[in-house]
Amino acid sequence: IRSGGHDVEGVSYVSQVPFVILDLVNFRDVNVDTKNEVAWVQSGATTGELYYGIASKTQTLGFPAGGGGNTFGVVLAWKIKLVPVPPVVTVFTVNKNLEQNATKTFHRWQYIAHKLSRDLFTTVWVMKVNSSQVGRKTVLASFKGMFLGRIDVLIPLIQYAFPELGLARENCTEMSWVQSVLYFGALPIEPVEILLNRSALPRLSLKAKTDYIREPMSETGIEGFMNMFLEEGTDFAITMIEAFGGKMDEIRENEIPFPHRSGILFESVYIVQWRNEEDAGLCINWIRRLYSYMSSYASKSLRGAYYNYKDLDLGTNNINGYTSYEQASVWGLKYFRNNFKRLVRIKTMIDPMNFFSNEQSIPPLLSP
Repeated sequence: IRSGGHDVEGVSYVSQVPFVILDLVNFRDVNVDTKNEVAWVQSGATTGELYYGIASKTQTLGFPAGGGGNTFGVVLAWKIKLVPVPPVVTVFTVNKNLEQNATKTFHRWQYIAHKLSRDLFTTVWVMKVNSSQVGRKTVLASFKGMFLGRIDVLIPLIQYAFPELGLARENCTEMSWVQSVLYFGALPIEPVEILLNRSALPRLSLKAKTDYIREPMSETGIEGFMNMFLEEGTDFAITMIEAFGGKMDEIRENEIPFPHRSGILFESVYIVQWRNEEDAGLCINWIRRLYSYMSSYASKSLRGAYYNYKDLDLGTNNINGYTSYEQASVWGLKYFRNNFKRLVRIKTMIDPMNFFSNEQSIPPLLSP
């Protein structure tokens, strides 16, 4: 089933066995009901089209989270609940490289980011950049945030809780909530019609992996992590590290399929891209080594992963024939933890013949 979302492993486009694609890409209508604070969104709409549809009707409602039909059946449209946002939000970026104490600043960030105001979202993007020394490279930690309020409220909040960041007014910009979506997409914030452009971002081949971190990393561990970005194969590599806490701590693990909530400091999304196919092996080997390096710092009892960044390295269903619950648990528990068993039961009720399937689809309990 192919719709308006992304699939980093391409399972909506290719398969090792004969298959049928049900293409919903043209089901793109977005209807917003501001009075009842809900919207109907067809499955083929991109998040950009959704955000634009909301912003064209109101500046005080937003949509913070998404969902998917997985492989239980065909979802033609979703009814989603919108949430209040202020007419003006504040975004900021503070860049620090290795020579500017990026390691120490990140070390401090991981202790306080999840405890900051519920109105403040923070993230750190790590990547290789040119150094001020000609012909050399360094690693940049780009500290970013979005605050549901004005600059004059944000700055004293950060200066009190996180003075090491050195946030100043010139690092901050006030804008609408929908413009902040473009800001975090590394796109120009005007015109907002960019959200309707399905080709606004460059399309490169990529490989992604994810982790959930529950314990702060040591400075030595952070230094080793950042130094890996100076290796070959990292010209288009980035790690996006997003703080948890706040509302995430208040939602029970079993409330929806996504289980990674209370007690998590941050989520790490490792991504490597390449322009030329001959670089694929180098880049994929690098991200696998990075993932292996981070095993010492990821969730200990069961290393978690984010299903929206599928990683077939974690395991796959059998190409032909039945996949048992035990086999699928190798990857399923990483994505869904204890919710995986419930999802398998639902799949068994709705699609017992496993008609809707791919390499990491939820399997039914019984063989067709």
